[in-house]
Amino acid sequence: MQSLFGLSHQTTLLIWTLFTIAFLIILISKYKWNPFVTLLISALMLGLLAGMKPADAISSVTGGLGGTLGTIAIVIGLGTILGKMMAESGGAERIANTMIEKFGERRVHWAMMIVGFVVGIPVFFEVGVILLIPIVFTVARKTKMSLLQIGIPVLAGLSTVHGLVPPHPAPMIAIDAYNANLGKTLLYSLIIGLPTAILAGPVFGKFIGKRIQVTPPENLAKQFGSKQGEDLPGFGITLLTILMPVILMLIGSVADILDPDATSSFTVFCEFIGHEVIALLISVVFAFFTLGFGRGFSKEQVSKFASECLAPTATIILIIGGGGAFKQVLINSGVGAAIADLATHAHINVILFAWFVAALIRVATGSATVAMTTAAGIVAPVLALTPGANVELVVLATGAGSIVLSHVNDAGFWMVKEFFNMSVPQTLKSWTVMETLLSVVGLVLILVLSAFV
Repeated sequence: MQSLFGLSHQTTLLIWTLFTIAFLIILISKYKWNPFVTLLISALMLGLLAGMKPADAISSVTGGLGGTLGTIAIVIGLGTILGKMMAESGGAERIANTMIEKFGERRVHWAMMIVGFVVGIPVFFEVGVILLIPIVFTVARKTKMSLLQIGIPVLAGLSTVHGLVPPHPAPMIAIDAYNANLGKTLLYSLIIGLPTAILAGPVFGKFIGKRIQVTPPENLAKQFGSKQGEDLPGFGITLLTILMPVILMLIGSVADILDPDATSSFTVFCEFIGHEVIALLISVVFAFFTLGFGRGFSKEQVSKFASECLAPTATIILIIGGGGAFKQVLINSGVGAAIADLATHAHINVILFAWFVAALIRVATGSATVAMTTAAGIVAPVLALTPGANVELVVLATGAGSIVLSHVNDAGFWMVKEFFNMSVPQTLKSWTVMETLLSVVGLVLILVLSAFV
């Protein structure tokens, strides 16, 4: 590779990287190009500009895409099926109804945050919104509370889980890239995620709900008919089904801590069922019986539910794969090492660095997934040269950065705007502020926790 203007090789690499990221951001945000196609073009372009042989650039792209999707594609597919079973069985509504009964109408917005948090564990943010919007409309109507006071806590719960809590695919991307411990990341994510969701959810929701009054769109209110009058599954079995993957993963992590060398067959078994793929597979099969056959659905219906929910995940899976391809080119071209060297010499706090990189890409592209995958590729080499860094907290910092400042280039922004029947300024004042609160409060708590662990 020729050095630019007599600059060093390392500096030239960094300039080409900034140029490629700017190219990526402009094509996605300004010209609305497909993120998957744009990520592939950007990855190949960076490889060639950085001096890689064309064959090596192609190998990096295919290897990075395949390596990233090895686990993530399975996690996304199984998680989506689990969410679909919850939707069709009425399990989500059972959880909401029980929470409302236990908390009472005056504290119902606290219950809704917990519902969002729990329901968000196995499903994508978009799926969770579609799943819970009927319940939000029903609860707001029954309690005569502001729609945003009920809705913002649900969105905060869903968004927190999306950015911070494994086995959600976004944090799983960073866990894989940084070789973080899944059990520790899950534990820290709950310690940080719950207070963050409380502040951005019920507390902020009550504040903004008094200032922005909105009513559900009539067509949506009619379309999302409540299953209130129907026979719903039991609360205990529904909660067990949703939390099954988390329980199994925690069992695997505890076994690994107690017996790190896996000397007993019992530890090997616990680690096997605790692997994210096996845990989700067991949970999906369990859901087929508890929320499928046990609810009177036929074999054909259960099969149809599992098949029809997978098609919408194709785009997300490909974007994640494209991000993995870009990440691999960053590493193989030497750009990752150059960035790592720069960050190490500048003595940048790696937690702040991870948050800032993810936040920058998120604001520019509007995609938390693109932010997470691209940031993971940039941060991983820096982390490798930062001895003593808490890898699990860097995962959470990357996740927190990836959900900051959602605005008009984010599909989630428009989804929330339409479902809550808000104007663009109202959506900026409510949804965008909530997302930014989640991100910034999450970062502060991560920095605080880093002083103790």
